[in-house]
Amino acid sequence: MTYEFLQQYWWFLVSLLGALLVFLMFVQGANSLVFSLGRNDDEHRMIINSTGRKWEITFTTLVTFGGAFFASFPLFYSTSFGGAYWLWMIILFSFVLQAVSYEFQNKLGNLLGARTFQTFLVINGILGPVLLGGAVATFFEGSNFLVEKSNLIDVTSMTPIISRWANASHGLDALLNPWVVAFGIAVFFLARTLGILYVMNNVADENIRSRGSVRLVGTAFIFVVLYVVYLIHLLLKDGYAWEDETGLIYMEPNKYLQNLLQMWPLLVLLLVGVALVLYGIIRTVVSKTYVRGIWPAGIGTVLTVLSLLLCAGWNHTAYYPSTADLQSSLTIVNSSSSEFTLRTMAYVSVLIPFVLAYIAYAWRALDSKKIDREEIKTEKELY
Repeated sequence: MTYEFLQQYWWFLVSLLGALLVFLMFVQGANSLVFSLGRNDDEHRMIINSTGRKWEITFTTLVTFGGAFFASFPLFYSTSFGGAYWLWMIILFSFVLQAVSYEFQNKLGNLLGARTFQTFLVINGILGPVLLGGAVATFFEGSNFLVEKSNLIDVTSMTPIISRWANASHGLDALLNPWVVAFGIAVFFLARTLGILYVMNNVADENIRSRGSVRLVGTAFIFVVLYVVYLIHLLLKDGYAWEDETGLIYMEPNKYLQNLLQMWPLLVLLLVGVALVLYGIIRTVVSKTYVRGIWPAGIGTVLTVLSLLLCAGWNHTAYYPSTADLQSSLTIVNSSSSEFTLRTMAYVSVLIPFVLAYIAYAWRALDSKKIDREEIKTEKELY
């Protein structure tokens, strides 16, 4: 395992975690539709208890994604999480709000009322996907930061900090870029689409399933339009490339299109992913009995996002471009941990398949019985 291989390997693992996180945001998507898919307290509780079985997996994946980034590419972690902290603090606060809402909405002594905490779940269902989608979009659109590694060895420097944000907005300025906002909204409607498909599969109630089928058409249509528009923009825009010998970063026309053509397996992965997402949506819409659309659409989401994230970091591409200083842009080479750290973590990563197998087992056990009205009325351990 060479140093170069380890850098490529860990970018793959981070990208895979990011792709899984986007899929698991069906929890946020379904929560944003609690009052749309459900019309009374029983239906609201069925939807919330459906997503309540999975919210911890989503939250754990978010934390693991951040931890993996910190361990393998610490300069990104210090630059983005440290510099754009207002953006990340809002994201994390919305997820904390989600956890509190699940646990306390029906507890004795709840002075705010269940409806208030359900509204908090809707807020997380909107803010989480939009802001996380916007954060991912900065991998292609760039962020306003500066990197000065020389500060570490400059004895005269009063602030030996490697990276800093170039303005006082600390990440919120990304939302002024219309393409970042468009991608964030696309991720939001993707999460809603997956949320509808998940609830239709997991909740055995004809009223909720029929409303879900109707909502799915408009939600999926908006997602597809936004995704196609952004994908065309991405393939036609100039990208951030770097030279192997010098590490010099420069703009390359159609960089991301060239990445997909030169790394053709990623193009195949992207096309297969898009086809699976469309298959899951279309079959659910046209069939009155098919409720398993979450699985092809979910797998397709993972493949699509994985291919895009790999395209952002592989093939001599700067995965975190700087709009303030081109040479401050981060690559998997200039921002990674030491070879020893990456190698040691690579040995530990062989445990990942066992963790995924346990998650699959737990998922299957939780879904052994679909949620219905009878369970809501008789089960004591409910959200």
